[in-house]
Amino acid sequence: MRVNKTAAAGVVAAATAVWMWSLGMQNPVQDARVTARQAMMEARDASTRREQPSDPLALFASSLVDVSSFSAGIKGTIYVPAYSRIRVGSGRGGVDLATTLSIHNSSRDNVLLLESVSYHNTEGELVQTYLDRAVGLRPLGTIEIFVASADLRGGTGANFVIEWAAQAPIPEPVTEAVMIGSVGATSYSFVSQGRSLRMVAANQRAVSD
Repeated sequence: MRVNKTAAAGVVAAATAVWMWSLGMQNPVQDARVTARQAMMEARDASTRREQPSDPLALFASSLVDVSSFSAGIKGTIYVPAYSRIRVGSGRGGVDLATTLSIHNSSRDNVLLLESVSYHNTEGELVQTYLDRAVGLRPLGTIEIFVASADLRGGTGANFVIEWAAQAPIPEPVTEAVMIGSVGATSYSFVSQGRSLRMVAANQRAVSD
């Protein structure tokens, strides 16, 4: 009688796994599955780290100017709604979104000082700050902040808060968050515009909504 060597080897491997499991030893099949799962998670984490762009100050260095002698005359705050995840269909499923926050200096002649750009989650808690110092955005210049689709810290109610200043009255900065994501063959994209919260003289007490 001819014996299929491959089938026989499989039977032996399975019997060995059962015997090891019965003795309280680690199941090699289960261990292999766990190891594979861990490897996939580590690969995804590494991919996420690679997807994260470099420091926005480095990426948009050509849009920035020296502000060592800057004297603020007015200040303002802008709130920009964002969504790192949205619900679709019945609400049980969702789509993870990549978010690009664009900040435009709409003035033709004056520098826009960005004092801080902060990212908050659905509960309003601070998730991350993106500027380690105040920077000047040249006239008609732009800077962007990117949040990868794998970064779900913001949740469905994420938002950015931008603190800015200028030496004299200027057109309000134009701020938008662009969200993009896909599930299967369906893609989702939309834009969320910033809302001004306050604009006061630098030497006056701020009044916010």
